Amino acid sequence: MGPGIIVVVVILFLFLVSALKVLKEYQRGVIFRLGKVINLKGPGLIIVWPMIDSIRRVDLRVVAMDVPPQDVITHDNVSVRVNAVVYFRVIDPKKAILEVENYIYATSQLAQTTLRSVLGEATLDELLSKRDEINSKLQDILDRMTDPWGIKVSTVEVKHVDLPEDMQRVMAKQAEAERDRRAKIIRADAEFQAAAKLAEAADIISAHPVALQLRYMQTLSEIAVENNSTTIFPLPIELLKPFINMLDGKNKG
Repeated sequence: MGPGIIVVVVILFLFLVSALKVLKEYQRGVIFRLGKVINLKGPGLIIVWPMIDSIRRVDLRVVAMDVPPQDVITHDNVSVRVNAVVYFRVIDPKKAILEVENYIYATSQLAQTTLRSVLGEATLDELLSKRDEINSKLQDILDRMTDPWGIKVSTVEVKHVDLPEDMQRVMAKQAEAERDRRAKIIRADAEFQAAAKLAEAADIISAHPVALQLRYMQTLSEIAVENNSTTIFPLPIELLKPFINMLDGKNKG
């Protein structure tokens, strides 16, 4: 084999090595031929002709992107610091390459401005209590604005809200006052129920005087069980009335 053939074989081998590309299952390749998009390839083994074709790889997996903390003034003029996380993925690789220079950077900047805009329209109470509604609104806005880039925003989550120290103290006092109010309401309701039960008991006793005597005897038995010492109680005249009435009846007879 002559030197010329060897050189040709080596050049052909290097050409094939540089032309063959392997794309993973989650990757797609946007192929440019002389600067013009001609095809979308992958996954697996593909051929990219050197010096004629170029390839831009696009990852189709979900990207979890942190939104840096943003200083936001709420609708009721409270300054807070908020950060969030955005979950998105590329659904159209061609648009992600052709319509925007860097889709990850562009999505990050858009998420920051949208976060400040949406939270600025909400009050502090809404920001703390209606987190799901705010997340849904952020997701809807970002998804519509990134759709021309071939990007699908699936979830937006506001992670943390930093409040000023004076606002934290005010909220702590407010929460303590709310707990005291609930405790007083519970105690008042308990006293009301107890008074109602006592009134019912008084009505029953007034209608059935014997019930008072039975209650008196029950109290004596409880005291006798709990205390070992001898206890002397005055005997109510009501307990003797039945016997007095019997004696009166006999004497009259």
